[in-house]
Amino acid sequence: MKVLVHVSLKPGVLDPQGRAIHHSLEGLGFGGVSDVRVGREIALEVADDTSDEALEDMCRRLLANTVIENYRIEKL
Repeated sequence: MKVLVHVSLKPGVLDPQGRAIHHSLEGLGFGGVSDVRVGREIALEVADDTSDEALEDMCRRLLANTVIENYRIEKL
């Protein structure tokens, strides 16, 4: 089974990478962008019988820093 884990910074956590992209977009003339937040996507190929609890455990223990990041699991 294919699984995508979407990881993003929690609201209120500074995002210097997003800020740099926002600044660059403005410099290129794209003035309609009000905010940019950068995240990451992790693609996993797991056994079909992998439980939701196991996927959650993977995220909490390794794939996301739950102190400053949120994650969302998407099964494909």
